[in-house]
Amino acid sequence: MLKRILIFLIMTLTFSCSKKEDKILPKKQDLTESVYTSVIIQPDSLYQVYAAVAGILENNLVEEGDVVSKGDPLIQIINNTPKLNTQNAKLSLQLAKENYNGSAAVLKGIQDEITAAFLKYKNDSVNYFRQKNLWNQNIGSKVEFDTKQLNYQLSSNNLQLLESKYNRTKNELYTAVMQAENNYKTSLIATKDFTVTSTINGKVYALYKNPGEVITTMEPLASVGSATDFILELLVDEVDIVKIAKGQNVIITLDAYNGEVFKGKISKILPKKDERNQTFTVEALFDTPPKTLYPGLSGEANIVIAKKDSVLIIPKNYLIDDTKVKTDEGLVSIITGLQNMEFVEVLAGIDSETYIYKPKE
Repeated sequence: MLKRILIFLIMTLTFSCSKKEDKILPKKQDLTESVYTSVIIQPDSLYQVYAAVAGILENNLVEEGDVVSKGDPLIQIINNTPKLNTQNAKLSLQLAKENYNGSAAVLKGIQDEITAAFLKYKNDSVNYFRQKNLWNQNIGSKVEFDTKQLNYQLSSNNLQLLESKYNRTKNELYTAVMQAENNYKTSLIATKDFTVTSTINGKVYALYKNPGEVITTMEPLASVGSATDFILELLVDEVDIVKIAKGQNVIITLDAYNGEVFKGKISKILPKKDERNQTFTVEALFDTPPKTLYPGLSGEANIVIAKKDSVLIIPKNYLIDDTKVKTDEGLVSIITGLQNMEFVEVLAGIDSETYIYKPKE
């Protein structure tokens, strides 16, 4: 009998302790809601360097890690074809200018024709009007009058045609000069593009080709970005992106700086979703960056969505179906507010004196 009583007491105590461990009271404390993201560090203004012409890489004029200024030469390319094109374009420009206003100009020949035609027109005009006056006085024959009139009309038409030809030819030759000049300028640009230069003040982070390799306009030759300014690329899940806004605070940890916490702010939200991993890219800037950073450093971040002081909270693992908790009165529906990975705010349904029980796993 005594043995049964002892067993009953032990079971009662065990059940009571287990029950005591499983139930808690909601408590009040500050609560911060945040969105978890992964982090990749990238230099600001990072871009891929391409050549405007194809050819063979003669020499990399910089090394990886070099700091460069805008306009500094990066890569030298060999290609003789554009040089020949430049020479041909120059010859075409010289010919076009010669035709337009040189000593053997086409326009000069037409101008000479106009001068001769004008003299003939003037002569035919004098003969016609003299014969017309005579005809009006009934002097001379009708055939002679008609002949003088026809010559006058023909010389007048010929003069007009030559003047029109002169103006048309002048416009065509001028257009030819402009086109030849544009072709020459374009060929000069292509020649200059044998040397690829930096478009920013920054650092060379990568060189992708070695001397002697064939270069195309479709392949990157180098990677250049800011030497001092870095951005944080955050990958945000599509279910959380609507919560993100510019200016929100970010708490950052980097694998390279184990245990150290950095702060930043959201600076840009890229609107296009990556269909492969169903995420959006969000950019942030450090408030105070670490002393040393490299492209590709990774870590984690929490974007602070909202923060409340002294709110009623319960652990998230005490929730049942996201909106209910188990109490001494049974299942009770509650209204939740802010939440993070561990806790959820309780707005209504229970108070700080309501015991809740952890659901069985």
